[in-house]
Amino acid sequence: MGDKTKRPDRRRQIGRLGEDVAAEHLAGLGWEILARNWRTRYGELDLIAAIGDTLVIVEVKTRASRTFGDPVAAVTPHKLRTMRLVARQWLAEQERYWPIIRFDIVSIQLDIADPEDLERATLAHHTGVVE
Repeated sequence: MGDKTKRPDRRRQIGRLGEDVAAEHLAGLGWEILARNWRTRYGELDLIAAIGDTLVIVEVKTRASRTFGDPVAAVTPHKLRTMRLVARQWLAEQERYWPIIRFDIVSIQLDIADPEDLERATLAHHTGVVE
């Protein structure tokens, strides 16, 4: 039973590391991070960012092992539908109008031997995965 309590903490830690890498990547591109881990009862948006007049909803998928392949493969059609639903909820609370809304996925592969060595992480940014 003790093993089960450790896994979610590890998964949460890996997810947080990946989101940190993704947020730093986007900020380095000149994007403004508007929100992180925005939640409703229907789901969560990892990152909400803006570049000019474009709002970008970003799903971050992080892996610390190669067992399951490219992290982007974990984003299912169901997850994409959930992202759209939750994004509509976030937009309903905003005063600003966004003429362009895009959905991206940032996949992070952490180093197997040392996941916390973010210099060794690899990143792939998939743009416009949902129209």
